[in-house]
Order: sequence, then C-alpha cells, then structure tokens
Amino acid sequence: MPGRSGGRSGAGGGGRGRGRGRDDRGPRGRRGAGRRKVCRFCAEKGIRIDYKDTRVLGGFISDRGKIIPSRITGNCARHQRRLTTAIKRARSVALLPFASVS
Repeated sequence: MPGRSGGRSGAGGGGRGRGRGRDDRGPRGRRGAGRRKVCRFCAEKGIRIDYKDTRVLGGFISDRGKIIPSRITGNCARHQRRLTTAIKRARSVALLPFASVS
C-alpha cells in the first residue's frame, strides 16, 4: 500500500551516516554493555536504605534532583523500589530537595 512507510525509502536505519554502523551491534540490534553492574545493597550487606541517611540517598540523585534509574546505578528491582520510597520520604520531610537550586 502506498504511504504506509511514512515517506522513507529502504527497509530501515535511515542510511544517513549518523551514529554507529550495523557492524557494532549484535544479532538483536543492541550493543553489549561489557561489565555487568552489581547492586550496591546486595553486594555490601552493611548498607541500609533509610530515609534519614541522606549521605547514602544523595548518591542516587542527580544534580538536578532526579532519581537515577537502576539501569545506570545497577541496583536490583527490590532495592531500587526501596530506594525510591526512601528518597520520596526524605523529600517530604525536607531532608532532600525536590529540585536543585540554580
């Protein structure tokens, strides 16, 4: 049917030379991450997630005040959920900022 391709020619990719070539990617189109990130809380059993411990929580907040996702920090799903809850509690009692002051 005409018009289904959205005006692009070819099967995909665009072909304009932007980004990586197809040789860099694996069979599913993604590139390998290299070293697997390990959850800091699973690895070191002594670290506790507590909303009052702003020093630990501050390492998981960006300079703009956003919570850093687990794909970047390497946290497991359980600890990422607990970390998010603790950060939100610390924000509500004014221990952590909601946003940075620029």
